[in-house]
Amino acid sequence: MDPVDVGETVADVSATLVRPDGTATDVPLSDLTTDRPVLLSFYTVDFSPDCIDEWCSFRDFDWFTSGEHVEVVGCSKSSAGLHRRFIDYLGLSFPLYADPDLTVSDAFGVSYRALGISRRSRRSCFLLDSDLTVRYRWLGEHWLDPTRDTPPVGEIHDAITEELDTPETETFGF
Repeated sequence: MDPVDVGETVADVSATLVRPDGTATDVPLSDLTTDRPVLLSFYTVDFSPDCIDEWCSFRDFDWFTSGEHVEVVGCSKSSAGLHRRFIDYLGLSFPLYADPDLTVSDAFGVSYRALGISRRSRRSCFLLDSDLTVRYRWLGEHWLDPTRDTPPVGEIHDAITEELDTPETETFGF
């Protein structure tokens, strides 16, 4: 299955969402997009070095942490318990979907078999509006393993501000 493209609508799947306060409940995507667009970022697993770099980049880019224009939500096959430790370890203000069976990843067409062995999510980001329509996407394209690419947070910020027509604000760290 190919990844969903800009303009396509995704299924309203649900999974366990771990919030920064440690609570974990089953939440459909449509509940997340009620107040503002959501940037759903797929990554491999908690505590891998490249995933730590990715989430520190989102955390340190002030525009994403403010939560005013877009809500950032992570998604990986890590368990809810591991997500709680990961959020605490990095001091994240973002919720993370626990997707151990890759239901959410499958809905976006980003699950694959790494080296033909284990299933995982291709590193990717999708901006969803209130109708669950993809307004922007970024896909990891590493020649050997698409989980090795790290999202270009600055480029994603610029694309989202243009797509949402939001005023440019001062950002820190980039």
